[in-house]
Amino acid sequence: PMGILIAFLVMHAQGLNANTMSLSGIAIAIGAMVDAAIVMIENMHKHLERDRDRKPHWEIVIDASKEVGPALFWSLLIVTLSFLPVFTLQAQEGRLFKPLAYTKTYAMAASALLAVTIVPVLMGYFVRGKIIPEHRNPVNRILQRIYHPLIHGALRYRWTTVGVAVAVMLVSLVPLRRLGSEFMPPLDEGDILYMPTTDPGLSITKARELLQQTDRIIKTFPEVHHVFGKIGRAETATDPAPLSMMETTITLKPRDEWRPGLTTDELVREMDAALDIPGLTNAWTMPIKTRIDMLSTGIKTPVGVKLTGPDLGVLSELGSEIAALLQQNVDGTVSAFPDKTVGGNFLDWKIDRREAARYGLTVGDVQDVIMSAIGGMNVTQTVEGLERYPVNVRYTRETRDNLPALERVLIATPAGHQIPLNYVADFELVKGPPVIKSENARRSAWIYIDIRDIDVGSYVATARKVVEESVELPEGYALTWSGQYEYMQRAKKRLQIVVPFTLLVIFLLLFLNFRNVTESLLVMMSLPLALVGGLWLLWILKFNMSVAVGVGFIALAGVAAEIGVIMLTYLDQSYRRRVDEGRMATRTDLREAIYEGTSARIRPIAMTVMAITAGLLPIMWGQGAGSEIMQRIAAPMVGGMVSTTLLSLLVLPTLYYLWRGRGLPEEAEVAERARL
Repeated sequence: PMGILIAFLVMHAQGLNANTMSLSGIAIAIGAMVDAAIVMIENMHKHLERDRDRKPHWEIVIDASKEVGPALFWSLLIVTLSFLPVFTLQAQEGRLFKPLAYTKTYAMAASALLAVTIVPVLMGYFVRGKIIPEHRNPVNRILQRIYHPLIHGALRYRWTTVGVAVAVMLVSLVPLRRLGSEFMPPLDEGDILYMPTTDPGLSITKARELLQQTDRIIKTFPEVHHVFGKIGRAETATDPAPLSMMETTITLKPRDEWRPGLTTDELVREMDAALDIPGLTNAWTMPIKTRIDMLSTGIKTPVGVKLTGPDLGVLSELGSEIAALLQQNVDGTVSAFPDKTVGGNFLDWKIDRREAARYGLTVGDVQDVIMSAIGGMNVTQTVEGLERYPVNVRYTRETRDNLPALERVLIATPAGHQIPLNYVADFELVKGPPVIKSENARRSAWIYIDIRDIDVGSYVATARKVVEESVELPEGYALTWSGQYEYMQRAKKRLQIVVPFTLLVIFLLLFLNFRNVTESLLVMMSLPLALVGGLWLLWILKFNMSVAVGVGFIALAGVAAEIGVIMLTYLDQSYRRRVDEGRMATRTDLREAIYEGTSARIRPIAMTVMAITAGLLPIMWGQGAGSEIMQRIAAPMVGGMVSTTLLSLLVLPTLYYLWRGRGLPEEAEVAERARL
């Protein structure tokens, strides 16, 4: 509680809110925080059991604290610094995960400080009375009975043990290769956003009818509470939506009112089938997620393609070709809809300057009539209380839609006569771009791709190969993959730089603790094996690799390094004690030292694993908003605790034996020499 309170105090000083992500950082840290106290108290029990009648109580406390305190401090510092890569994340992934990283770092830093200051004092006051010896503790006897045959076998067949560990790591490449990749797991926001797209040139009247038709169909589903559709755009630069793009927010009823067994994905599939309307390309997503995506990259679907080049006609042809190619040849494509860079209907008026001059008219006079008749002209304002509204005058829609009638619009001449518009101007109906997009000062056209039953990374890898084999871009044109894939690549590139640097910092901290390169390397080399359990659990749960999963693996690596440091500390203490006593002459003596060191760690390791797992299970089983992300963070840690336990109890002692056993003879060799 003290470490958590300190973390809350720092959060308050920083102005960090208590939300799902920040509180989850503390939940992830609790297991490692408890581990420090577990190791301290466990070591205190051993010293009391051995020296209770020979030393004063507080001297025993000091000896026990000095024995494991430095290693605990450095190991907790390693766990703290292991989250350094998370702080380097940018944009939305940074805003999402930095609160978690801050709170976990604060909690672990407080735990490292308390482990070497407050915990020893509290042990001195509260760890008193009768101490039950380890050999009489029923739980410890069970653990020892299980563990002793395993460690004996591991040291006897040490190369086999190492070979099995390497084989397990190699076999783990199977789930690693089969795991998909995505930027973030799909979040269930409780609402659905339906964003269909139709061809440009749709009139407002027809667009409204189509919107009302889709809304009525959606409302027939019993899981839908209400439907709110929007078409067109607001008078703001941040809402450039054309009439060809609809936005319908679907608010769903509580889950207990749904049909039994129905999921959100299944409901979307049913709606998509019901809204199979010719000329309409469907796209289904979540409201908040879509707003963030469109502000970041402009792509409303999970995957998008951005084509850039000088000619809009060529861009339109390329977009249609690639969209058809993806729709037909790439599995997982629900829809692929290209921007219609051409296809809008325009009235192209051509004013005859000579004829206009004969009637005393200028080009501006003719243009004013065309503008006021079709586009309308603001003639005044109306004041309604504190609000002001412009009054726009133009011809009725029936007249504006009647092209022959437009030719007969009258123009007043300076001489007081009125002449038809077609006396001085002709028009023709032409095709043109309904909207012109540019990015990085180049004209662009986008393809919106909705996918299903496939992860973003696998889809883009397959689609990229298909497009590269089938489409040849003209000179001056370029293609980039966007949407969530763009975020994923950005985070991946940053982590590829920062993670190796963080591992180097961790190695330096290990060296400062052990003052030995070999022991530091033992801990570093053992980290890949610690991650094996996390990979297999991800594969079993069918989770994809994502930024959230990466955060979970970073947290797991820190905990695995901490457990490895404590195990090596116990092994070193047992080894040096026998060296000082002159009982390290043969490999048998080394094995006995390892048995002694590992036996001292079996109970605290079991308690640590149980504490960390107990802290993570509520996150794994949690429901509600944001639970999808938290499950991806917790899954690698829960699975990794199994492999970390086997690593610290079997593989690490075996590697230690191979290192320390160099140059030591077997007991039989010593006896043979003595006989000779």
